[in-house]
Amino acid sequence: MIIYDLCCDNDHRFEGWFHSADDFTEQLERRFVSCPQCDSHQVRRVPSAVAIGTSAAAAPGMPSVALSGTAMMPAGKQVMALYRQLIQAVVESCEDVGEGFVDEARKMHYNEAPERPIRGAATEDECEALRDEGIEVIRLPSIKDEELN
Repeated sequence: MIIYDLCCDNDHRFEGWFHSADDFTEQLERRFVSCPQCDSHQVRRVPSAVAIGTSAAAAPGMPSVALSGTAMMPAGKQVMALYRQLIQAVVESCEDVGEGFVDEARKMHYNEAPERPIRGAATEDECEALRDEGIEVIRLPSIKDEELN
């Protein structure tokens, strides 16, 4: 996974997560990458604000000291923008099986249905029951589209 710092033509900065540099280029060309604040597809990579760790010169006979990298935690709007990107990636890459999620997850686990990424509705108790059977699930909180903007 590679994380790029991105900026749109309105100078909104945000992060994008991609499998590779080629994946970023392909998604950009297909207009899958957009600004989470203004939805602009005019996006470019920008230098990262993260300081990359380097080795400091040591005195003779002393070991080198590695300087640690630093990064700022995203502010509230940035966190929501990243969460929006995550949700969009999940929605685009998973089949929506709706209320049949629990049954379909079990069928896939027991090789009664083809394995594939799915999403749908399940209660916390149903998710816990699936986990007890050895079926890994991730429960994402429901957030309305207007809360993601």
